[in-house]
Amino acid sequence: MLQHQYIERDSGAVVTEQLLGDRMVQLLYHQVRENSSGLFRLLTSSWSSQVLGAVNFDRPLLNREGFAARCGIDLSECLDPLQELNTARKLFERRIRYEQCRPLPDDPAAVLSPADARVIVGSLQETALFFLKDKFFSFEELIGPERSFWRHRFADGDFAVFRLTPDKYHYNHVPVSGRVVDFYSIDGAYHCCNPAAVVSMVTPYSKNKRVVTLIDTDVEGGSRVGLVAMVEVVALMIGDIVQAYSDQAYDDPRQVRVGMFLKKGQPKSLYRPGSSTDILFFQRGRVRFAPDLLQNQLKNGVASRFTQGFSRPLVETDIQVRSLLATAADGARRGNPCNLSLIHISEPTRHG
Repeated sequence: MLQHQYIERDSGAVVTEQLLGDRMVQLLYHQVRENSSGLFRLLTSSWSSQVLGAVNFDRPLLNREGFAARCGIDLSECLDPLQELNTARKLFERRIRYEQCRPLPDDPAAVLSPADARVIVGSLQETALFFLKDKFFSFEELIGPERSFWRHRFADGDFAVFRLTPDKYHYNHVPVSGRVVDFYSIDGAYHCCNPAAVVSMVTPYSKNKRVVTLIDTDVEGGSRVGLVAMVEVVALMIGDIVQAYSDQAYDDPRQVRVGMFLKKGQPKSLYRPGSSTDILFFQRGRVRFAPDLLQNQLKNGVASRFTQGFSRPLVETDIQVRSLLATAADGARRGNPCNLSLIHISEPTRHG
């Protein structure tokens, strides 16, 4: 069975991921999908995800410390008393001391990662080095046909895909400061975000249940990076996306609504346990992605299933929530967007 490797951001180490339920996913997305479409639809339905979630996450943990160690969960980060984290669900839905464990970057122009995840960046511009047409999603399908007017605002823009594995901290945080100008849900399936499933399916994220938040950052107190779309996508064994925005810590969580001002770095929502995906979209020329993410993505010699499946270098970087994803492009900081996108990468960076 093919390996899947990613790059650990802080150390630069190449890590082989232990994909949970990998054999089941391979079976589901090959033999079952090809030979029994009805059973495949049932197994990727909301009902199946709820049943699988209950079976896998709601049983009492007999050895919490051992389970956490196997999953790579640092219990010292947890905000709640450990004795209360007595099921896998409670452990995966843990709250952390994020001000200490995930400090914000010093750069006020920073755009943040919304999650503890593995990230790939890309461009919607066909001439860009990182153009990824309809590999992970169809943009128009992803944001919904009823909201097709947003498509023109993000023409030739950039995006980042964040894959949350079941062991990750499952709160999403706000990547930018700004005012919510649209917020809606789109019903769909519960496809797995295991790399084997993503490579096997055509535009899988566009077919899953998802929540879309549009944030205008060109407002007073905003991050000044234009319009930003944040799409939260459920996956196998995810029961729901709970909107729970807090201005401070996790206090007084609120449903996200149009007109609400969201502060960068604050908790926004919670995925019920399982694997899931966040996707951020930026308007053309408004942000520059962090150079290390671009360099990592193009590295040779890393056994990424995305590279193998799409026949081009696509290596994920493990990134922490509230850490640097991108910065406002120089012109954008002055309120004058300029064409500084993923196509403007030097030759040394391309081959780094």
